[in-house]
Amino acid sequence: MGRGVLLTSNLPQLQNLIKRDPTAYKEEFLQQWNHYNSIRQIFQINPDENAQHFRELVSFIAQVAQCYPKETSEFPSQISSLLLESYGTLSPDTRKSLVQNLVMLRNKNVITSITLLQTLFPLLPRTTSSSLRGFIRRTILSDIRTANLRTKNHKLNRAVQAMLFGMVERGMDAEVVGDKGKLKAAAGSSGNGEEAMWAVVLTKELWRKGIWNDAKTVSIIALGCFHPVVKVQSASLHFFLGSDEEKEDSDEEEEDIPDMKALQHRREINKKTRSGDKKLQRINKSVKAKKKKKAAETNANFPAIQLLNDPQTFGEKLYDILNKYDKRFSLDHKILIMQLLSRVMGGHKLCVLGFYTYIMKYLTYHQLRIPSILVALAQSVHEYTPPDALTPVVRKIAQEFVHPGVGSEVIAAGINSIREVCRRQPWAMEEDLLGDLIEYRKSRDKAVTAAARGLLQLFREVNPGMLKRRERGKEASMGIAKGTQPLPFGHTAEAAVDIEGLVLLEDHLKKLREEDGVASGGEAEDDEAAWEGWDVESDSEESSDGWISVGSDSDEDLEISDSEDEDGKTSKKSKGKGKGKAKAKDGDDDDIEADEDKKEETAEEAAQRISTLATTKILTPADFALLNDLRIKAASAAVERGGGSAAKRKLATLESQKKTLLTSSDGNLADTFISENDILGPRKKAKADYAERIASIEKGREGREKYGSLKGKKNKEAPSSTTNREKARNKPLMMILASGAVRGKKKASLREKQQKLRAHIERAKKAHH
Repeated sequence: MGRGVLLTSNLPQLQNLIKRDPTAYKEEFLQQWNHYNSIRQIFQINPDENAQHFRELVSFIAQVAQCYPKETSEFPSQISSLLLESYGTLSPDTRKSLVQNLVMLRNKNVITSITLLQTLFPLLPRTTSSSLRGFIRRTILSDIRTANLRTKNHKLNRAVQAMLFGMVERGMDAEVVGDKGKLKAAAGSSGNGEEAMWAVVLTKELWRKGIWNDAKTVSIIALGCFHPVVKVQSASLHFFLGSDEEKEDSDEEEEDIPDMKALQHRREINKKTRSGDKKLQRINKSVKAKKKKKAAETNANFPAIQLLNDPQTFGEKLYDILNKYDKRFSLDHKILIMQLLSRVMGGHKLCVLGFYTYIMKYLTYHQLRIPSILVALAQSVHEYTPPDALTPVVRKIAQEFVHPGVGSEVIAAGINSIREVCRRQPWAMEEDLLGDLIEYRKSRDKAVTAAARGLLQLFREVNPGMLKRRERGKEASMGIAKGTQPLPFGHTAEAAVDIEGLVLLEDHLKKLREEDGVASGGEAEDDEAAWEGWDVESDSEESSDGWISVGSDSDEDLEISDSEDEDGKTSKKSKGKGKGKAKAKDGDDDDIEADEDKKEETAEEAAQRISTLATTKILTPADFALLNDLRIKAASAAVERGGGSAAKRKLATLESQKKTLLTSSDGNLADTFISENDILGPRKKAKADYAERIASIEKGREGREKYGSLKGKKNKEAPSSTTNREKARNKPLMMILASGAVRGKKKASLREKQQKLRAHIERAKKAHH
């Protein structure tokens, strides 16, 4: 009789009993399972009937599904199909309950992450509830993060990336509507825009959190840059531009970092205990980790641009969209595309020559947001850009911006933009135009003078031959006298025959093999291990076999080519040992000097020797990172030996390139990108109006007491205002001399003075003096 009550009205108690002993209560579960199947069939016909009872049954079966895996094998697929097929007819409570139970099944490992995500991804663009949408989004992100917590789950990542790629690709066939004027409303009503938008948002969030950082992630958002819906395009463009809008999308608030100085000060004052010391050490360790993580996250999004697959095609597609749909896009959206295109061209040294023809129509001083357009123009130029394509652009800027009919700010912006273009490609400048622009250094406006002087200083460094003789300066004139002239466009001084510092890497690897006693056949295994942390995409066995065969061949070639050098080194080592023994026996100082001279000679020979390591071994990213460390070590040793300013500059350059070596093949991309302040230059601060002055005054009064004298009521034991006698003590002497009382004393008669004196004597007697 008790079990009968359990079957009908007390599902939580039955659930508890089943979890304790599944076999004993299997019959009761099967009765509830059959009851669930009948209710489910009724629910599919009429979702409003018995909805509460159906939700309770689903929650019960989801809780005990792991106890009966065979009987409930079809339960997850039934819940998933019910959500996907009948989502529009379900009530909000039923939708939320079904999604929560499906997530519970994933937490109990009844279903896999791929099965769960295949259901949740289509629900994101369809749901209208903000709470359910937030729950689904958090679930997707946390599930992928947990799967990639210790090691990368490549199988899950590939499956999810394929789903996201399909979500973006499904709407690519639609017509580009644009966002200009009346087209804004039509742009937001596209059917496939929401699905693609969610794919881009989730991919950006996974990239920002550091869960995904490979080229496939970048390719998903790169496809979003060509989506016909402007909203999806804008989100994808902002990702590559590294704007601050990405941080606003995050639903996680930044954690407050505690003040370590305040904690240490409190520790010195309070009672000192061992547990307090340990707690302070833990807090200090966590603060350092948070600061390190925060510093890593604040870097600009340059690696995403570097991971683009086929950047030339990507840049040409961006230009085609910009040129083809010019009248459909608003100016702000066109500037976004210009900025990304210019950064891709500058970062990858691309030539999209139609971009310079397109941008010329916007180069007028009255154009809205002209500083951003000039920045995009300057960023797109690099040393491989043909000067013939840039010369008309420079001439157009000079004609529109640099003439007496415009303001000084416009002239400064024009000269600064020409300077930034010529900094990257000096051959775009014409000699007559340069002479005219330099004359503006005599202007009365400081911004114009600074811009013209900057242009003059630039050409003194890069091409002083274009300047007049009196404008070249001392160093440039001496360089021209010696015959040092810059090479024309397309010419190089000498061909590259070696990678700088590769000899250091070769000697280091050889030394490690000698110390460890590794045979020649073991180097291939080291090469394969070196690729493990860098090449995450290679899964096929054929590719790994290919690496091994190349590594073994390289070992044999390396042994043959370097055998003579090894013999020479061993002979030098043996000689050094013999001399060390002679020094120990005889104490002769000449042998020490000879050893130092030979060491210096071997260092010079190593610097001049050309390494064959690049032709006999496939260098891994770890090898390049090690090569950079060895070059920094050698440069710091040269500085310590007194290498001079050249060695110090080389060391500073290597240290600045160390941070971006793993993400950029060209060095530091931060030097390629400029801001609007570089174009506008220093400007005069505009005079503040009344409201701004009052606001600054009120800001200065914050945290300060109200105006009033402190010597009256505030500094006394009994607060009161000052008396007239107290005020008279601090009066200036000239005011006292001009007062009526003093003038009256001077004009008083003898009778009046006698009366005052007698009155004073009477008062003194009354006071018993």
